[in-house]
Amino acid sequence: MISVEEALAQVLHLCAPLPAEILPLRSALGRRIAAPVAARLTQPPFDAAAMDGYALPAPPLPGARFDIIGQAAAGRGFDGTVGAGQAVRIFTGAPLPAGATHIVIQEDARREADQLIIGANLDSARNIRPRGQDFSLGQVFAPKVLGPADLGLLAAMNLSEVAVHRRPEVAFLSTGDELVAAGQSPGPDQIIASSALALAALAQTLGAKTRVLPIARDKLDHLRAALDLTGGADLIVTLGGASVGDHDLIGRHATDLGLDLAFWKIALRPGKPMMAGRRGGVPLLGLPGNPVSAYVCAVLFMLPMLRAMQGDPRPAPRPMRASLAQDLPACGIRRHYMRAIHDPQSGLITPQGSQDSSLTWVLAQSNALLIHPENAAPMKAGQEVDYLPLP
Repeated sequence: MISVEEALAQVLHLCAPLPAEILPLRSALGRRIAAPVAARLTQPPFDAAAMDGYALPAPPLPGARFDIIGQAAAGRGFDGTVGAGQAVRIFTGAPLPAGATHIVIQEDARREADQLIIGANLDSARNIRPRGQDFSLGQVFAPKVLGPADLGLLAAMNLSEVAVHRRPEVAFLSTGDELVAAGQSPGPDQIIASSALALAALAQTLGAKTRVLPIARDKLDHLRAALDLTGGADLIVTLGGASVGDHDLIGRHATDLGLDLAFWKIALRPGKPMMAGRRGGVPLLGLPGNPVSAYVCAVLFMLPMLRAMQGDPRPAPRPMRASLAQDLPACGIRRHYMRAIHDPQSGLITPQGSQDSSLTWVLAQSNALLIHPENAAPMKAGQEVDYLPLP
């Protein structure tokens, strides 16, 4: 068995950022920029009015009078120069007229015909947004996942499209004679195949495209044919067949199935029999058949792989801290990712009463994985522990 850290390093080694594609900004929400982009202009492109008021050639004094010689509005600047004793009516966003150095807000002055009279209570601010206050020509925007505000910024930088990493396509293949698809009637010895649907939805939270393939039976020729259906995928995820039983064929017949395995078995609970490698150059995760084991492994390994494929420089899971709501016994030689409920208000985390790896009901009621370190001594309520939020 290898450690969780070793397994994560190896699965990430199987991945590389996917090629970029050019998208219009309206289609780029939630995508990661593939390379830095630079502003094509300076914003604002001129000194601009920050408030409605009057542009003056010098700081005014209470009671001072100015001749109003024109007006400046957004998109329609004043074509002239403001001299001593003169003022220009100006509105927010308008270019500051030549010769003006200050804007007195309209609340601090009154107008009588073409005369401006400064009031007694002056705002001391210049009320001017200087040229380039937001960003300058050539200023670089670093790669990140684009949110709504980012798209607005890129548009302001005069970009209409952007290069983003292509979304990965994931093919999910459930294996096992005991499985039938959801909605069908299982036989007396069969169960519903639920993991592929859950993991496809999990992959979609990171923007992946997903394909859930027909269930493969426990025969080598069936498995080989089913794996051949994964063509075009950027990641293959198999479910079941990774353990050591007589009917667990993927691990035992990896070479016959065209698999080049990087490792098999992790010091992890649940999820010990997980494997990873490549098939035809495509990264492959072989996850356990138990639905909770598969889900935990997908959170720990599949999601980081999908982040890496989309150019995330820090794809690994990022644990958070919480305080135990109850005592925990000692942990064995395998790190235990316990289904748990984290209360953000109290900061407490409570492990679920049953940690059986087949209990999808318990998983659905959990919002966190409490990380119980391998070989850990008994822990008392109130001690801090690491946990991972569940998507």
